[in-house]
Amino acid sequence: MSNVIACIDGSSAMAAVVESAAWASSRLTAPLTLLHVIEEGHASARQDMTGNIGLGSREKLLEELAELDAKKGKLLLEHGHQLLDEAKRQVLEKSQVTDVAMRQRHGELVESLLALEHETRLLVMGTHGEDHGDGSHIGSQLETVLRRVHKPILLTPDTFAEPQSVMLAYDGSASTKKGIELLAKSPLFSGLPVHVVMVGAESDTNKATLEWARDALQQGGHQVETAIVAGDVEPALHQYQDNNDIGMMVMGAYGHSKIRQFLVGSTTTAMIEASKTPLLILR
Repeated sequence: MSNVIACIDGSSAMAAVVESAAWASSRLTAPLTLLHVIEEGHASARQDMTGNIGLGSREKLLEELAELDAKKGKLLLEHGHQLLDEAKRQVLEKSQVTDVAMRQRHGELVESLLALEHETRLLVMGTHGEDHGDGSHIGSQLETVLRRVHKPILLTPDTFAEPQSVMLAYDGSASTKKGIELLAKSPLFSGLPVHVVMVGAESDTNKATLEWARDALQQGGHQVETAIVAGDVEPALHQYQDNNDIGMMVMGAYGHSKIRQFLVGSTTTAMIEASKTPLLILR
């Protein structure tokens, strides 16, 4: 059975990641897996400091470095276990989710996620990692994850509140039409009002594709609002979200339209950093 997988680390977003993952697990009735990855760069303290010292001293230094690596590895392992235990306690105490597994892996984060992709229904991550504690920048590996992991990814800022409504950044493309179908059918959004928002001109073509989206969502039992807004993609979408007090945004990744292009490079960073609510990325 496909799992909701929550990436756990020591960042300030950890509690919010756990809360949002538990929310998603409950609504999807899917098992929750708490994942902590010990990356190789963090596990090894060894550096080349042996260049111009004698053979005996070099051997002694290498032994000491090996001991230091082993100690650091054990500390990181123990720290990871503590993080996972705390996350599981939070899930069991603050949600109705009872099917919770804990996993710890060594290696690169992206490779670990790809190895688990076949059993992933939804991936939940913070918008910044342990090395970005002030929350002003997204995690350094997040763009790589967005490019390589082909499962829906729920990005969560430092606080999480259950969304009472959701909006889809829509452009009429095949990718965002799949987003409409997901919104219409997924229990993740069951009962939530849906706003479908386009950035562009109020053309007959745009109005027609919005009507299709409205009909599809209404058939799925949703209350639907549609809108076409002008301006640059990021500020226009967030302004609409703020004006309508919408608790979650959904968008597709990559392509050639204005909306999908912002998941590349600096616009990706701007969009995610500006998000005050969870952001669900569809692949």
